[in-house]
Amino acid sequence: MPASAEAAPVTLRGRLTLFYTVLLTSLLLLLAVLVLGIMQTRLIGSIKDDLEKNTFGQISRLALPNSSLDPASPLDRLGSALPSDPTLSNLRQSFPNYRIQIEGLVTSIDDLQALMQGSEEQRAEELDFVRFVATKKRLTVGIDPNAPIVLSDDQLSQLLSSPDQGLELTIPTRAAFDDPVPTQVYVQLAEIPSGIAAGDNTVLTQSALIYVGRNLQPTYDTLDRLRSLMLVLFIGGLIISSVGAYLLSGQALRPLRQVQKAAEQIGGQTLSARVPEPDTRDEVQSLAQALNRMLERLEGSFEAQRRFTSDASHELRTPVTAISGHASYLLRRTNPTEGQRESLTIIRSEAERLTGLISSLLELARSDGGVMQLRRQPVLPKLLLGDIARELQPLAQAQNAALKVTGSDEALEADPDRLKQVIINLVSNALKAGASHVELSSRADTGEQHEDGVRLSVTDDGPGIAPEHLEKLFDRFYRVEESRSRDQGGAGLGLAIARSIVDAHGGRIWFESEVGRGTTVNVWLPRGRMELVDDDVA
Repeated sequence: MPASAEAAPVTLRGRLTLFYTVLLTSLLLLLAVLVLGIMQTRLIGSIKDDLEKNTFGQISRLALPNSSLDPASPLDRLGSALPSDPTLSNLRQSFPNYRIQIEGLVTSIDDLQALMQGSEEQRAEELDFVRFVATKKRLTVGIDPNAPIVLSDDQLSQLLSSPDQGLELTIPTRAAFDDPVPTQVYVQLAEIPSGIAAGDNTVLTQSALIYVGRNLQPTYDTLDRLRSLMLVLFIGGLIISSVGAYLLSGQALRPLRQVQKAAEQIGGQTLSARVPEPDTRDEVQSLAQALNRMLERLEGSFEAQRRFTSDASHELRTPVTAISGHASYLLRRTNPTEGQRESLTIIRSEAERLTGLISSLLELARSDGGVMQLRRQPVLPKLLLGDIARELQPLAQAQNAALKVTGSDEALEADPDRLKQVIINLVSNALKAGASHVELSSRADTGEQHEDGVRLSVTDDGPGIAPEHLEKLFDRFYRVEESRSRDQGGAGLGLAIARSIVDAHGGRIWFESEVGRGTTVNVWLPRGRMELVDDDVA
């Protein structure tokens, strides 16, 4: 997958913000569900209690007086009640916000319960007759007479099997000329004297179904408003919590970012620097202290290694020079045999090679110690590349190779001797690799930080370098082809020295290569303060 298509990594700040946002979202949702659930239970529960414990008793006493002295049963007046009937008027005045339905039945409660125990066919026939009589003895208040409440067989069975002969329902009901609305209804069987005496001086009883209901739409509207309010609070709380979590996590991670920024600026040349230790008395402060202790150990180890390299190189230079001098003396002043001459020649050659290696090690030691001195001055890159090409022309002709210089002369501020050392090393490597054409070019280029600079490139048509070697080419003593580099005297330090020189200039060096197609080595250097030079050139 291309790097551009990969998902960007989520920062710790982003993960903390997401975690706390999700956590608070879950808590707010749980709180909203609990509040709405409790409110709904309380509101509807209060309506149920009011219907069952208060309103039903008042309505039953007002509509169905428990008196057997009235020659006409109160149930007999239900079907023929007029709007001016005192009972109907009293119900409307006393319970204006309630929905009431009273149905007189032809049987007592005991008979109804016995009826429900019969066969399916008998129960269906008897229930049809009971419902038919109920329609003739029905009184409604607040309910459309053409759309009364009707219990199903299962509901009626549930009502009769209830210990208190009561049933709670939530069903839609409709008043005259209104749309149906959800209604909480409490239904109960009431038993009253019929006014008819039995043979044993008792009064026969009849039953009635009393429906008492309250419109739930206002309650639902209240719950909807509460739900909307909770939604607004939820969204507002979510936004505030997200912003707050983002700001707080940023505040908490600020010391860690300071430590990170300081650590990124510490390199091989700045091991003496230390990261700040924030006085937070937490893991961040402990991390900063651990990093500083590690830097102290690294600085000590690095300094010991640099000192050893420098001291060893100085100590080795004198005996190696002596070996080379004595070998040269023997070759010039004595008459050695052919075998002796060959051995002396090898000794001198290897001594010279060892001298070059010692010089390279000393140069790297000075670079590691931050003491590489640069004599910065205006440089015209194309002119410098032309001088290098003329200097290396004999070496190129000896290998049947051609050198070419192209590009523009964009002036920059640099050390010409050090820069020449870098380019010569790159061209020499290209010739050693077997290139037949080597092109040296320069052009203006913008760096990674959008800084004006100049790019110097050395392009060859050699065999190219495999991708697995590109990242290791600047490692010390690393050679792509071990045997060939040894035969040609390479120690694997040239590119390491070249990179140290480029780094000292504040530039960058990198390879672009393809096996079988050749290699390009790019050196980007900042232009520096070259305004006056540009004016002179213009």
